[in-house]
Amino acid sequence: MKTEQDPLDPTSTGKGAEAIRHLEDVVIGAGGAVLRYGAFYGPGATDDQVELVRKRQYPVVGNGGGYSSWVHLDDAASATVLAVERKAKGVFNIVDDELAPAHEWLPFLAACAGAKPPMRIPIWLARPLARKTAVTMMTEGRGFSNAKAKRELGWQLRYPSWRQGFKEELA
Repeated sequence: MKTEQDPLDPTSTGKGAEAIRHLEDVVIGAGGAVLRYGAFYGPGATDDQVELVRKRQYPVVGNGGGYSSWVHLDDAASATVLAVERKAKGVFNIVDDELAPAHEWLPFLAACAGAKPPMRIPIWLARPLARKTAVTMMTEGRGFSNAKAKRELGWQLRYPSWRQGFKEELA
């Protein structure tokens, strides 16, 4: 599990990744706060993903052993407000309490959406079809800890688990 002291994904390359790393450095250097959000879900945030899951076009890659970290839009908003109100400084991971391995969250999302379980495809087949980052996240992702945000911002989540949030959002 990654903490705020871990760098952004060192395997991410390109101008976008460089720009994000540069912006974080500038914000920290200026005494500000960097909020590293997990994967968003909530009204409108996952509609495209859910549609792909319903069409069985969002497979589990490999063993699906990579971990993701999710955050409901309401929880992301409350963390942002707290960071501004408390004039927070430093890096904060804004994610829920429960790490989400791909082999668990994708089938769970499918069940909540009333869809068939996702297909599984081997890594060698996924590589030419999907972005490198997506394959890596689904097979090697480590997920993030929110302990610092909870401790230093006094952040309390309305949706401490993606399981609860997925159920409520897709009910």
